[in-house]
Amino acid sequence: MPITYLLLGSNLGKRDQNLETALKHIHERIGAVTKKSRIYQTEPWGERDQEDFLNQALEVDTKLKPKKILEKIAEIERLMDREETYKWGPREIDIDILTYGDEMISEMDLTIPHPFLHERRFTLIPLSELAPDLFHPIMGATILDLLLECEDTLDVKEYIAK
Repeated sequence: MPITYLLLGSNLGKRDQNLETALKHIHERIGAVTKKSRIYQTEPWGERDQEDFLNQALEVDTKLKPKKILEKIAEIERLMDREETYKWGPREIDIDILTYGDEMISEMDLTIPHPFLHERRFTLIPLSELAPDLFHPIMGATILDLLLECEDTLDVKEYIAK
């Protein structure tokens, strides 16, 4: 079974509870969550005029194929009342597939590894916590190397619950 890495994000409502709820749904519907990163508070990427996000990376042991994982993610996001706003807009929960084993997929509705993974510190920092030596087959570098080379300057800091 390939190890899959997912990224959770939330910037609406009770953000930390949203991540915890998503984690439970992932465990029930997609596979065993074998590792989770710390939670990070991050400035929004793309559309800047919104609240900061909380992000967390998960390592998931799954028997599901990538398309089925994508279906289950959509189901979880619907269960959590995610409303479609606009690209990179605010959301209760966002779940992205970062990698699926060492597979490379490029389809209309699914690209693995995630096409922006190497450009975003809010993805690379939590993922490097779980899998610093994970090799990105397209970029030809490890996650840690990609983080060290990343030009993204948005603030990403460990979240401390109040």
